[in-house]
Amino acid sequence: MVPLRAALAQLLSPGKPNTEAAWQEALKPLKGADKRRTLYLDREERRRLLAACDDEAKPFVHALCLLPLRPGAVAGLTVKDFETRTRSLTIGKDKNGRPRHIGLPPAAAEFLAAQAKGKSPDDPIFNRLNEGPWNKDSWKITVKRAVLAADLPTTATAYTLRHSVITDLIRAGLPILTVAQLSGTSVVMIENHYGHLVGDDSERALATLAL
Repeated sequence: MVPLRAALAQLLSPGKPNTEAAWQEALKPLKGADKRRTLYLDREERRRLLAACDDEAKPFVHALCLLPLRPGAVAGLTVKDFETRTRSLTIGKDKNGRPRHIGLPPAAAEFLAAQAKGKSPDDPIFNRLNEGPWNKDSWKITVKRAVLAADLPTTATAYTLRHSVITDLIRAGLPILTVAQLSGTSVVMIENHYGHLVGDDSERALATLAL
C-alpha cells in the first residue's frame, strides 16, 4: 500500500496530472505511513475490552487476544481451516497471500472448537448474528464502542490487539523468526517494529553478568 499511495500522490501533485512526469520520478513513502505502532494494551486492559464487547463481538475479539493474526485473517477463517485432532489452524486469507499453518495450545484449540461446533465446513468460524462474516467496517465500529465502554485509550483498534499479542510473544523470548511465521509477516518487519524490545531484554540479560 505504501508504494501505491506514493504513486497516487505523485499523480495528484500540482501540475502533474495527465503527464508522464508523474511516473518518471522515484517514489517516496508517505510520511508516517510505515511508522511503528506504539499503543499497547496489557492483559488486564484486554480483559476489560473483552468484557465490554457485546455477545456478538466477544468471540471475534477474544480470538484477536489469543492469536497474533490480522483482523481480516481471523474474519476469513472457516471451519475447515481448523483441525481439531491435531490442533492445527490454516490461515489462508491474509495480507501476505500465502497460506500458513500454525499449531494451537489446548486453550486456544478448545475455544475454536466451541466456535466451530455445529457449523458446516465452509462456514466462517466467527460470524455476526444474521449479518454474515465480520468485515473491516463492522469490527471497527464494534471495537470502538468497546474501547469507549472499557475506558481505554481512544486510539485503540482491532490492530492494537495484534500489536499487543506480538509484543507479549517477543517479551516472552520467542525467536523473532517464529513470531514472524506465526503472525504472517517478515522478520524485517518484526525487527523494525519490535527490535527495541529484544534490545531491552538483552540489556537486562547483560546486567546479570555483573560481578
